[in-house]
Amino acid sequence: MVETVLQTHLNLPNRKQGKVRDLYDVELTKRETALLIVATDRISAFDVVLATGLPGKGRVLTQISKFWFEFFADTVDHHLISTDPADVPGLSASERTVLQDRMMLCRRTEVIPVECIARGYLTGSGFKEYVQTGAVCGIELPPSIENSDRLAKPIFTPSTKAEAGDHDENISFEQGVSLVGLETMEWLQTKTLDLYSRASEYARGKGIILADTKFEFGILEDNSEPILIDEIFTPDSSRFWPADDWEPGREQSSFDKQIVRNYLETVVSEGAWDKKPPGPELPGHVVEGTMQRYLEAYELLTGETLKLS
Repeated sequence: MVETVLQTHLNLPNRKQGKVRDLYDVELTKRETALLIVATDRISAFDVVLATGLPGKGRVLTQISKFWFEFFADTVDHHLISTDPADVPGLSASERTVLQDRMMLCRRTEVIPVECIARGYLTGSGFKEYVQTGAVCGIELPPSIENSDRLAKPIFTPSTKAEAGDHDENISFEQGVSLVGLETMEWLQTKTLDLYSRASEYARGKGIILADTKFEFGILEDNSEPILIDEIFTPDSSRFWPADDWEPGREQSSFDKQIVRNYLETVVSEGAWDKKPPGPELPGHVVEGTMQRYLEAYELLTGETLKLS
């Protein structure tokens, strides 16, 4: 049976808890402090952490991120130092066992306060905004685009990065400039669309449509070019669709947590939840179905099998 890790309490300083990750400071040397990111099995939807975890989810997400960080090692600098628990000083053997496959030891950065979203297909909040306004993040789009339609070319649709419990807010390019400056915003746009295009082409060759994705970037103390941080091209940060089942005009089957979202929309429509904390329990078939899709995505992308038990 696969253990579900909902929280960690390591013997490390400055513990912080995000929606799905636990963060700690790690002193590598007297002059260098790193950030330990632990991907738990918590799952969030509609910016609410749900009561039920997905056993092994954090391990799958971490290993997918590791794959993509290595894939893009020659394309963009990133924060990942190691995924080996043995490289984290001061831990017990049992703590290292908990961290196996689900940790990233990372360089510390100042987070750029813009979430960088690339969309090659229009769905989700982007499609809802388009239906209401004919545009997404200030980008005017042609009429008669259907749900899940492929766009003529990928678009950059940034958002603000919300605190836990708050909602991310789509912003225009110009609003992003007011936050981080024109030079940084242009760099973020170019890098986001380049990474998305490269990953999309690779995934398509594996039978997966990468509909959209989001990135975060940070700045090192030396104020060099931004580096990629957080996670990259995982089912939590991206929409993956089976290429052989894609059909515009409807919701798509997916390799991400859309199964969870769809179930929760049913709960909301029945008046049993108002999309506010606390999040509801998930039934077994939703948990199992979602994990099966996560693992399938990992296997298709990497060509390897991840054994969780």
